[in-house]
Amino acid sequence: QNGGYYKMAESMQGLKRTNRCAEVGTADIGREVTVMGWVQKRRNLGSLIFVDLRDRSGLLQILFDENNIGTEGFEKASSLRSEYVIAVTGKIAKRSGAVNENLKTGDIEVIATDLRILSEAQTPPFHIEENSKTSEDIRLKYRYLDLRRPDMQNMIAIRHKITKVARDYFDEQGFLEIETPMLTKSTPEGARDYLVPSRVHHGKFYALPQA
Repeated sequence: QNGGYYKMAESMQGLKRTNRCAEVGTADIGREVTVMGWVQKRRNLGSLIFVDLRDRSGLLQILFDENNIGTEGFEKASSLRSEYVIAVTGKIAKRSGAVNENLKTGDIEVIATDLRILSEAQTPPFHIEENSKTSEDIRLKYRYLDLRRPDMQNMIAIRHKITKVARDYFDEQGFLEIETPMLTKSTPEGARDYLVPSRVHHGKFYALPQA
């Protein structure tokens, strides 16, 4: 409980993302948008709460003012923590404070009129940031968090573009992409076999090979 607001995950029913965080700019000032993502950082200045919202496109500053979002919404905003998943509806406005020249959306912010907490999160074991200094063992243990980091997501996007170019090329040349089965007989390569029972031949197993 936080100031009368009971923590719980809220439904996103009826909401639809209009833009990703870094897909808006000064040309969108005055337009109502709905954005969704992870809370990167929250700054509570008493009467105002600022949240850096992150999705795979980048960061966008959200401004929570009780006069715009109401008492309940402001209490929800004050409960936000790092990596909470939220949905925010509001209007794009020119930043009232300092402009961040290092940020693509550094001269705008969203004046929130509605907030939904889609999922809460425990304190992550490391900061979700670019060029992490966290040891590889910890990163791999929490791989699902590591893949949220901007540099990792950038590599995923580049890999996607490379494979898309290759697939588009072969498609234009008339090739068909076929995924052949990989279940074969067991081979003595020293690696651990993962056995899969056969539905057709009862009592028999396929071995899933691994490198």
